[in-house]
Amino acid sequence: MRGILFVRLLFFSSVACIIFGSIMYYQTTTDSVLTGYSEENELLTSISEDSDQENDAGIENEKEDTDDSSSSVDDKYLNFLVIGSGGISSIIIGAFFSEIFKITILISLVSPLISRSKNSADLLTRGRILGFIESNAGIHFSALRDFLGLANGVTAYHLQVLESKGTIISWKDGKLRRYAVSHISINELDNVRNPIMGTRLAILEVLSKSGNIGLSNSEISKKLSISRQLMSYHILELKRYEYINDEQLSKRPKWKLTDLGNKILKTSYSLEITENS
Repeated sequence: MRGILFVRLLFFSSVACIIFGSIMYYQTTTDSVLTGYSEENELLTSISEDSDQENDAGIENEKEDTDDSSSSVDDKYLNFLVIGSGGISSIIIGAFFSEIFKITILISLVSPLISRSKNSADLLTRGRILGFIESNAGIHFSALRDFLGLANGVTAYHLQVLESKGTIISWKDGKLRRYAVSHISINELDNVRNPIMGTRLAILEVLSKSGNIGLSNSEISKKLSISRQLMSYHILELKRYEYINDEQLSKRPKWKLTDLGNKILKTSYSLEITENS
């Protein structure tokens, strides 16, 4: 909640600085130009016609004075423009480097706009998100968004609604934010954070049976009858935890279990036997 308030305060303060600096700079420069014209006209009428050289020198001096005043205006209101631009830039850069910060930005700025246009499609979309999270506990924001083909703002809005109602829970995992249904058991939640369960456990089992030969993405997908997109998500997660590795020199890499992957697989079998006994 504090993060949302901070982002909103930073954004609107930055926008206000940019608007204030732009308006005041425009007004002041306009006044300076009008003043310069007025003074120039008075100068032309007061100087005698026979002193052309002196008249030209006076006009040049007036122009220099106008340039100096314009320069002081730039210095005076440039600070507001720099502060405002810096605030907006920091928000954009933060969204690129941290998924958690990106979600906070979307909830702070985009969700209020989406919430005003409620319709029957929202319930359908929310149901899709909830069903997918229930089937893939521990999935992170970007993977959920990509698999369901939703926009950033729409995904963040519905996740916020589901979490505020207590239907789902979320937690930080490095730079990622992961989600699971709220009625998940403690053991299941521990397995998710492990993170070996369900599809990932099945992938490890299939790779274990393949031995040193290994299996490609398409081969694993066919054996488990799951989509390549969902399978790729679990493969990348298993690789991130160093449970599997691939032959990087091959155009179609074949995945194999690492020693750590074998150890985790045996531990998962032991837990399954303990729970069933």
